[in-house]
Amino acid sequence: MNRVLRLQVPIRIAAAASAVGYEEFRGPLGEKFDFHDDSDRFGESTFERAEGEIGHIALNLALKKAGLSHTEIDLLFAGDLQNQCVASSGGLLSFGIPYIGLYGACSTLGEGLFSAALALSGATALSRVAVVTTSHNSAAERQFRLPLEYGGQRTPTAQWTATAGGAFLLDREKQGVLITHVMAGRILDYGIRDPANMGAAMAPAAADSILTYLEKTRTAPEDYDAIVTGDLGREGSALLSELLLKHSVRLNNHSDCGSMLYYEKKQDSHAGGSGCGCSAAVLAAHFLPLLQGGALRRMLLIPTGALMSPSSIAQGGSIAGIAPVVCLEVL
Repeated sequence: MNRVLRLQVPIRIAAAASAVGYEEFRGPLGEKFDFHDDSDRFGESTFERAEGEIGHIALNLALKKAGLSHTEIDLLFAGDLQNQCVASSGGLLSFGIPYIGLYGACSTLGEGLFSAALALSGATALSRVAVVTTSHNSAAERQFRLPLEYGGQRTPTAQWTATAGGAFLLDREKQGVLITHVMAGRILDYGIRDPANMGAAMAPAAADSILTYLEKTRTAPEDYDAIVTGDLGREGSALLSELLLKHSVRLNNHSDCGSMLYYEKKQDSHAGGSGCGCSAAVLAAHFLPLLQGGALRRMLLIPTGALMSPSSIAQGGSIAGIAPVVCLEVL
């Protein structure tokens, strides 16, 4: 079975926008983001509502860049880290766009781009589709780990959930940054039970997806200007390198969104960033401009997700990983 799907219809990312919080703006990519809020509240009374507003802001900015109204978007794929994706449904409610909620943890951006590209390529009634993913550090911490007031110490392998989000508008055009191939990831479970070491849970899925994609497309790492994961962090990226070397594959062009978002020592981010909004914000603010400007011509985006819930962790369950692949090219 050839899991790699080559899109027969050109699918373009017409516009993208990002919105982030205080720590993300302080990081290496800070000035590249479209919007930031130093309070992390985004004008809302709770962190959960603030996450919804991140998506609302990002989608509004993407629409403004494209010169479009929300009424010109036919379908919306969105997801976040909150239970039942309530940040997405609540924050995007006022747009009134037909909506499909997604949950793939930190891989949700990959699921969204995958689903939106296939929907556009297969349904002639659709003209434009949007993808929005978000996360919020304070909302995620008290849902998945400990109350914020507890002030628990994080281990060196722990990642910092990004207060961030990104919005992407897709249409059918032959020029610009195109999604040319997509591949769904496999669910892999290597028995990792530590929610403070998501990199170890996700790295095997990333390795499996990269090896499978290269094999099925008969390409090599050097055929791409960049191979970008999100969000393995520094711990998961090191494990990914070890796993690939066992198959004689070396990635000299690898970057990880979680490793790029924060200064390692200055911001005490431990293993780096994570969350649905991490890879979305980094793609919108950093990698898409590189593609649009010609610095990159072809890249693989592999958002990685740690599939867990508060209940599964409390019951001692292991953490499975997933890693879809999206190929972005400028033709």
